[in-house]
Amino acid sequence: MGGFKRLLIPAIAAAIGLAILLNLGFWQLNRLEWKTDLIAQVEDGIGKPPVAAPGPAAWDAIGEGDDYLHVVLKGAFLDGNTFYYTALSDPAGPVGGPGVMVYAPFRTNDGWTVFVNRGFLPQDLAGEPRQQALGVPKGNVEVTGLLRLSEKPNWTTPEPNATDRLWFARDTGAMGDVLGLDPGSLAPYSVDLNADATPASGLPQAGETLVRFKNDHLGYALTWFGLAATLVGVFLAYAASVLWPRKQDQGA
Repeated sequence: MGGFKRLLIPAIAAAIGLAILLNLGFWQLNRLEWKTDLIAQVEDGIGKPPVAAPGPAAWDAIGEGDDYLHVVLKGAFLDGNTFYYTALSDPAGPVGGPGVMVYAPFRTNDGWTVFVNRGFLPQDLAGEPRQQALGVPKGNVEVTGLLRLSEKPNWTTPEPNATDRLWFARDTGAMGDVLGLDPGSLAPYSVDLNADATPASGLPQAGETLVRFKNDHLGYALTWFGLAATLVGVFLAYAASVLWPRKQDQGA
């Protein structure tokens, strides 16, 4: 009976740990199902007719399910551009490689502002061709594209270059600060223009949105289940050593 008494507390601790690890694993499987459904919903919605872009009354409710929503805006472009560094390894259009996405502020007819990603400019574009590409359409226009949620840089993201207005994360709030836009009327998202918005000159090259969702939930679930299996194995090995000690241990 002494061996069983020695196993009581370790068994309770192992049972609690096992329950926690299994719950984490099943939670990740539930998240996997949710993320898979979300991706299917987004991929289906991209091809649907555009809907009105969410205005200020809806901003607090915007979430991950709204990313890549096909939207339409009416209004006028404002002066000023900001840039988001990228590299197109598999461009939808003819131009690729390192370069920037051109973000221009757009004032809607309802009075609020949103950044519009007009498209890609290659890194080696300079001089007059670059200046012409940065010129925005004049007057009141209608634009359509995909809603992209703003993102915050993490510790691996290079610092933005405020002088060149160059960002390495899609942080539209910080972009707005540099241009002096009112943060209270700036949408918490940007809009990537559809490919048909590419001007006759070919630049900026619109329609380069990469539809991608981070979906690591299966890997996380397998990790938690693997830890649970390891815990069971370690406990069984310990229990065997307590209940059936080796002869040299008994004689010591």
